[in-house]
Amino acid sequence: MKYEEAMAELEKISIQMENNELGIDQLAEKLNQAKELIKFCRAQLVNIEQEIQKILSDEEK
Repeated sequence: MKYEEAMAELEKISIQMENNELGIDQLAEKLNQAKELIKFCRAQLVNIEQEIQKILSDEEK
């Protein structure tokens, strides 16, 4: 999964929650899914930040 796909899925879940489109069982399932998507996105951002720092430090040499 790509970062953009995960963010799109998070936005979809958010809209469903805001519009009260989810039943109780679905809500718990979607919240767990959102938690995993957020974890994935954070990890992706950390990885990209590390890559950028490495590139910038390599350029300074």
